[in-house]
Amino acid sequence: MKLTFEAYHDRVKACWLGKNIGGTLGAPFECVRGVYDIEYYTHDLSLGVLPNDDLDLQLVWLNAAEQYGRNVNAEILGEYWISYIVPDWSEYGAGKNNMRFGLQPPLSGWYGNHNKDSCGCFIRSEIWACLAPGHPEIAVKYAYEDAVCDHADEGVYGELFCAAIQSAAFLESDIRKLVEIGKKYIPAECAVAKAVDTAFTCYERGLSWKEARKVILQTVPGSFGMLGGYRDQEPETDVPLGKLGFDAASNIGLMMVGWLYGENSFSKSICIAAGCCEDADCTAGTLGAILGIIHGTDIIEEKWLQPIGDEIKTISLDLTKSPLSGFVVPGTVSELTRRVVNLMPVFLYGHYEMGTDGTFIFHETDSVSEGRFKIGALEYGSLREQLLISPVSIRKANPLFEVCVTYGDGSPEIRADAGKKFELRFYNRLHSQQWLEIKLHLPQEWRAFPGEEMSLCLNQLHGGHSVTRAVFEIVPTTLRKGRYEICLEIRSNGRLSTMYVPVTLLVTPTRKEL
Repeated sequence: MKLTFEAYHDRVKACWLGKNIGGTLGAPFECVRGVYDIEYYTHDLSLGVLPNDDLDLQLVWLNAAEQYGRNVNAEILGEYWISYIVPDWSEYGAGKNNMRFGLQPPLSGWYGNHNKDSCGCFIRSEIWACLAPGHPEIAVKYAYEDAVCDHADEGVYGELFCAAIQSAAFLESDIRKLVEIGKKYIPAECAVAKAVDTAFTCYERGLSWKEARKVILQTVPGSFGMLGGYRDQEPETDVPLGKLGFDAASNIGLMMVGWLYGENSFSKSICIAAGCCEDADCTAGTLGAILGIIHGTDIIEEKWLQPIGDEIKTISLDLTKSPLSGFVVPGTVSELTRRVVNLMPVFLYGHYEMGTDGTFIFHETDSVSEGRFKIGALEYGSLREQLLISPVSIRKANPLFEVCVTYGDGSPEIRADAGKKFELRFYNRLHSQQWLEIKLHLPQEWRAFPGEEMSLCLNQLHGGHSVTRAVFEIVPTTLRKGRYEICLEIRSNGRLSTMYVPVTLLVTPTRKEL
């Protein structure tokens, strides 16, 4: 597969232009339930481009990726969240609140987060796709690290689906092939996949896009009807309200409606997506980015660019720390494009060659067809296997091994004198066995089984993977605080690296105790 440098640069730029245009078009219809025939911007054009968190957050990820390259992970992105992102609303606030309290990703995206299935992470998938063009197996790896900071379940599936499609779109244009690639990275039975399939069914049955919109909202109900309601239209008695915060599936379904019924017209597609309302800036912005990647800047009519130009406006970033802390926010799409294009070789190292004629030659892998990749290198295998790992877990890595500590009962909560089990999953990164020495640092009087110090032999990396499991249990005999943090000290015998894994535990009263 080949793609010229000029074409890649043009498609990255078209991605961000499409994101800016779609977000600006859809913003006035965000949090509105209804259906509108839209043909052009409806905001005050003297305002130019409208600020949008859908793009803002990706400017933060760009800075993290420039600083840490391929090593960027959920822990690093979590620190950037806390440092540079201002909003405390919805899933953003839940994730930040959890991380500040010591709950690390992926636990931070799951615990106490009733918006974990919402739209806040599928809208920020483009950065990973543009850094890994033509390699969805790489794009979804980083999309996962991004998503689990403040989402779980359907919210995560939404970003993986979009990142895979957008990455593949640099080399593939057929909508059905792209969607099949995206679906390989999410569970077949999830609500996101159901919404996508429903959009195709409606289109094939000959329903209008307005009828398809209604079927989507009936099949996977969203909650935007209770957030903003009907602005100037009569409520629809046959469109149900979904559970608060359960919105990723329905909005990805509506994005698909715009894509299918728009029939490769940039203008028609984003107008349909925005006209379906709900999270309209997200659906139109994500679709605008996809179409930009597929077709390049030629698909974008001048009428969309004239009022907004090349400018990027931010709404959710703490710019008081820029640039003294090395956090530099691009002010234009052109600058953003240039920085992403310059960074791409870092993320695709070993997966492409540059021809003498300026052509990228991408190395294909079996990962795309099999939907296989590794999340944090915990274990090679199918994505579904990785997604089955509980979000109530902690992950750490060093050059020797990686570990996932899973709360055995699916909760970080503890009670006095009640045992709590943990599973350790170690991935050996070496082609040789290792003896690990594990020490638990516990509050005084707490007990641990089989003991506070353990030894464990890791199997050698062989045949593509090596996972060693162990279980330990603690019994908190006394509880005097609302939050505890125990620590696992893990050392490989005869090696330099010592890993410290903090495990946060919460003391929450039960209903009976209240």
